[in-house]
Parts: sequence; structure tokens; C-alpha cells
Amino acid sequence: MSAGRWVLRVVSLGAALGLWQLLTSLDVNLWLRFEQFPTVGEVASAFADRVGTGPYWQDLGHSVRRIVVGFLLAAVLGVAVGTAVARSRWTADLLGPLLEVVRPVPAIALVPVAILLLPTNEQGIVFITFTAAFFPVLVSTRHAVRALAPVWEEAVLTMGGGRLRVLFSVVLPGALPGVFGGLSVGIGVSWICVISAEMISGEYGVGYRTWQEYTVVDYPGVFVGMATIGALGWLTSTAVELLGRRVTSWLPRPAARPAVRGPLTGLRRRPSSPTSLVPAPASAPASAPEKESVS
Repeated sequence: MSAGRWVLRVVSLGAALGLWQLLTSLDVNLWLRFEQFPTVGEVASAFADRVGTGPYWQDLGHSVRRIVVGFLLAAVLGVAVGTAVARSRWTADLLGPLLEVVRPVPAIALVPVAILLLPTNEQGIVFITFTAAFFPVLVSTRHAVRALAPVWEEAVLTMGGGRLRVLFSVVLPGALPGVFGGLSVGIGVSWICVISAEMISGEYGVGYRTWQEYTVVDYPGVFVGMATIGALGWLTSTAVELLGRRVTSWLPRPAARPAVRGPLTGLRRRPSSPTSLVPAPASAPASAPEKESVS
């Protein structure tokens, strides 16, 4: 990424924080009420106080552990079930109706189910996190596998390869871009649901601590929790995207657009591929068509 894009992103974030500070310091009350909103300085001071304490890092560790366990389970099972549903009619008929009935149910609505089924709140929160990430991974994997061109599978079978060879040489590598798209969506949904589950039935975690700060009317502390959640979600989503780029580095990438220099008139575009057409110079003689021999 160029330095100009980084500068633009920093300026955008700084402008948003500056507007926040301005509206809260002036106690603006025009439909949106900012008189009780904490200022950027108050949130920054509260954040500095929290970072130096043990409970902050303890809550952070609990939330990250729950995300890692639930997300890894969802990634493995989502890819496996999505591939099986896309490749096997028997599996699609057996599991498809059940998955489609459960998929529209919000993961946070399964909190009562988790409380009734699982013996501890910790396992229930991991279950909610798993459910939140499982269906995005499942759906993206299913669509990615079904979208693969059959010519590659036929080529492997023609050369004597079996089902496992087709699976690991064609299906899974070809579906990787779609799989990582689902993983990127799933990690974001997981953070939403794990924080909500911690607020409802958790004992530790960033969501639990944020809700406790709200109950004691500590609004700067609430915004510290929100900022922590946002930073963790951004870091984990970025890590998934970087891993996806590294794993799929063998795929062709779109070429960067060349900068246009000079006046627009009289420019000739360089061919990007052998099939690109470039007008021949005026001095080049045109070749005459060959005459067919008459027998």
C-alpha cells in the first residue's frame, strides 16, 4: 500500500476523532445529544488507567481464548461440511434441510439452548462463538466448491487420480478464495456474538466488563470496552485476510493500472496480453490475402 493511502486513512480517523471531541466538548444537542457523551480525552484517560491493571488483560485473554477455540472449530467443521454438502447428493439431502432451518436463527438467540445443554457458561460462550462463524464458512465453502469448473477434476481422473487426489489437488485449492472470504466474515460475526454472550451469561471477558461499566454509569469505561472490541476485531480480521493472501499467493493478481502521462491525444496503449489489439503504424504495409489454389 502506498504512503498516500496510509496518510489518507490516518487523516480520516483523526478527522472522526476531532469531530467527536468537538461535539462532546461543546455539549451539542441538535437531535443527537452529546452533552452526556464522554470526550475523546476522557476515554483516552480511562483507557490508560485500564491498560495498567490486571483485570483488563485477564478479560482480554478470556475473550481471545473463546474466539480462537470457537473460530477454529467453525473453520474446520465449516469447510468439511460445506465440501461434503457440495460434493455429495446424499449428504446434501441428509444435512441440507437441517442446516437451512438452523442457519437463519441468530447465534445469540441460542444462548438459552447453550445454558440448558452445556454444563458451564464457558462452554456455552464457545458454542455461541462456534455457531456464529460456522454458517458463513459453510455457505461460502459450499458455493466455492460448486462453482469449480469440472474440467480440472476430469483431467485428474483421466490421468488416473482417485477421489482423494481430486479433493486435495483440485477441490480444496480451487475453493480457497471463497473459503477465506467466509472465514473473514465469520471472524467478525464471532466477535459480535461472543461479546453479546459475555454480556448475558459471562463471568469474565471484554463484553462482561463493558456491561459492568455500563451498570455503574461509567461511560468512559464503556467506550474503552468498545474500542478494545473494535481493535481486536480489526486485528483478527486482518490476520485472516493476510493468511488468505499468503495461502492463495499462487493465484493471479490484478495488475496495477499504469499512470497516464502526457496529453491524452496521440497515446498508444501497451498490450497487456497477446490478445490485445494495437493499431499498426500507418507506414506498415497491409499483407494481401493468399489466393486459394483451384484444383
